[in-house]
Amino acid sequence: MTDTAEKQSITPNTQVLTARSCRFAASLFNYGNIITVLLPPVGLLWLAASMVIYALNRHHPNERVGYYTQQAAYRIYGVTGVIVAAAIFIPKNGLNYYLAIWALAVLIIVPLSIRDLVRIRRDDWCDVEVELTATEHD
Repeated sequence: MTDTAEKQSITPNTQVLTARSCRFAASLFNYGNIITVLLPPVGLLWLAASMVIYALNRHHPNERVGYYTQQAAYRIYGVTGVIVAAAIFIPKNGLNYYLAIWALAVLIIVPLSIRDLVRIRRDDWCDVEVELTATEHD
């Protein structure tokens, strides 16, 4: 019998979140940010999806998942806000301005997201046992 199966058989009203799933949840927002700035047409889809991921992971039972998710959210929403504010002042034929803003976004988001991904990878993750409520258990 595996260790996880033993825990679940001893306490049937609990669920075990593996260390691997916690690490993946912490990494997800950063991967989305990198893809979004490297492929700008994906941006609007990611802004919508990121809100769902933020809502799911910010209050994750493992506090570090919430921390890494929040840091990634600060970056993408901050950069997006600056782009929207700056776009108001860009002339109609200002393609070079948009390219400069995009390059700046890449220079901010990609290195910081990679830094967080390295931190997440090096972090010591462990399984988390979550107690289920009556409605979740049935």
